[in-house]
Amino acid sequence: MQYLNMRPCQLREALKKNTPAVLPLGVVEYHAEHLPFGLDCFTCIDVISRMEKRRPETIVLPPFYYGAASRAVAAPENNGTIHVDAEAIVPVAKEIFRGLLQVGFRNVHCFIAHQTEGFEQGMPTDLAFRFAAKQVIFEYLEEKTGKGWWGTEKFANYYAGSNDPFKWIQVHPIRTRKSTQQTFKGDHAGKLETSEALAICPQYVKMDDLDDDLWYSRPGREATAEWGEAALETTSRDVELICYPEK
Repeated sequence: MQYLNMRPCQLREALKKNTPAVLPLGVVEYHAEHLPFGLDCFTCIDVISRMEKRRPETIVLPPFYYGAASRAVAAPENNGTIHVDAEAIVPVAKEIFRGLLQVGFRNVHCFIAHQTEGFEQGMPTDLAFRFAAKQVIFEYLEEKTGKGWWGTEKFANYYAGSNDPFKWIQVHPIRTRKSTQQTFKGDHAGKLETSEALAICPQYVKMDDLDDDLWYSRPGREATAEWGEAALETTSRDVELICYPEK
């Protein structure tokens, strides 16, 4: 269920049920010569869309494209990367999250496909959103519950995880199961991303432009739409397990 298409009565019913809301995160980045700039966010949107077909009650928030792409792959001149510094993202992310909390959301999951290696330590875009989430939740708790909120009886079971407000907003890589990560190893414009692009938006992929001088894109020669389809479908199950944990 696309948030932009919802009406107030649908929202109120979803909030009453604590329905998961998902936010696709991405960057605008050079993906070698043969792939489109928006691929990272396209991937998140596609994976979430697949889950939404199985779980139509899921609330899908408008995507956020302008992440901290970095200039590690290529200089931006004539190559297309639009890098927004992580420090600039934090205040915007805080306002997005503050708005979601004010509406009444308590089950928000953000998913990202960019720079997810070593996710426990983090990379600039996901760290910006994770930091913003923690800050906003702290501020919201103090505003609504008062300073010393943790010390109140209401939060006595905090460490048992049964009353953890920091689960209200979480940020995840799109691939979370080890089996998925091992089968569909992350890359940049290589076999996986090229395959996913062939499955998501073949009209924007130009395999004739694949540049073998770029070491990271050479494996893209092995890409197939079928491999991309398998990766996206499997990854969508990872996302579903995060939003709807098995009991």
